[in-house]
Amino acid sequence: MGGAYVAVIGAGQATPEQERVAERVGALLAEAGAVVLSGGRGGVMLASCRGAHERGGLTVGLLPGSDRADGNPYLTIALPTGMGELRNGLVARTADGLIAVGGGWGTLSEIGFAMRIGRPLVAVGSWTVARPAGGPSYPTVDSAEAAVSWVLRAVSR
Repeated sequence: MGGAYVAVIGAGQATPEQERVAERVGALLAEAGAVVLSGGRGGVMLASCRGAHERGGLTVGLLPGSDRADGNPYLTIALPTGMGELRNGLVARTADGLIAVGGGWGTLSEIGFAMRIGRPLVAVGSWTVARPAGGPSYPTVDSAEAAVSWVLRAVSR
């Protein structure tokens, strides 16, 4: 398991386009030998795990509840945290880098944790957050390919 651990974060209730992008992100990460990490549930999380699983990749879900069975069917490893939304901090902390696809408030909290601890983060159709002094906090790109390329370069530095 020498590959990078990349969290794919985003909406639990995703649009079909967000799911398509997330599935492609998961597939590309698996092809590159990265471990796909997520919150382990539905939407973007499920789609990215499905993409990785279909390419023989390893997927890890940090679940909010205490039941392993609540994870999506594409998880290689399901870790029930019993921490609810607080597990978002664990997702950011455990990852070497993150890719945000769409998302709501939970995704925004993961973005905040990633920025606070200095994890590389790239967004596709997700939140854009400026620093108080101005300027973007992280790059935004328009494709799964660009997001995966950026994060893999960033985590290899």
